[in-house]
Amino acid sequence: MVPAIVQDAHTKTVLMLGYMNEAAYQKTIETQKVTFFSRSKQRLWTKGEESGNFLQLCSIKTDCDQDTLLVQAIPMGPVCHTGTDTCWSEENVSHFGFLSELEAIIKQRKENATSDKSYVASLFEKGINKIAQKVGEEAVETVIEAKDNNDDLFLNESADLLFHYLILLHAKGYGLKDIEKVLVERHQK
Repeated sequence: MVPAIVQDAHTKTVLMLGYMNEAAYQKTIETQKVTFFSRSKQRLWTKGEESGNFLQLCSIKTDCDQDTLLVQAIPMGPVCHTGTDTCWSEENVSHFGFLSELEAIIKQRKENATSDKSYVASLFEKGINKIAQKVGEEAVETVIEAKDNNDDLFLNESADLLFHYLILLHAKGYGLKDIEKVLVERHQK
């Protein structure tokens, strides 16, 4: 019997930990629904057999010591028996590293635009037209730098464009997760 770490195949969030023996592994492969060996019930247990919140198998990998499995799956509802997305009571959402932190800063500065003296707050005070204009300016500057050979200037203009685009997304009530959703839907067509 080995530990099986279950990770959302799309968001990469760790959802739960279970244990698999050879029979659980084989049933998982055959049914494409993640199945464990329940130590408390002393039997095979397919996640979701009672709740309907199955884990649809995407892949299984072994670690370097061949003693732990990484199961990537698509959850069909809350994973934890308590009703939460994960067994650590975390929300199962996409994370974009520092860009997610930057989105949170932009949101906070928008919400406090009247008291905040930041550049971001000033853009929100000036309105959607000014924010859209800044995205246009940064896009043009990025294109100009792309045609030259100065990688540093190109990367800096690209960062400015992305930064202002995040502000525009937020001004329209959207975020990176919304763009990701559109791209995923396009990819699946």
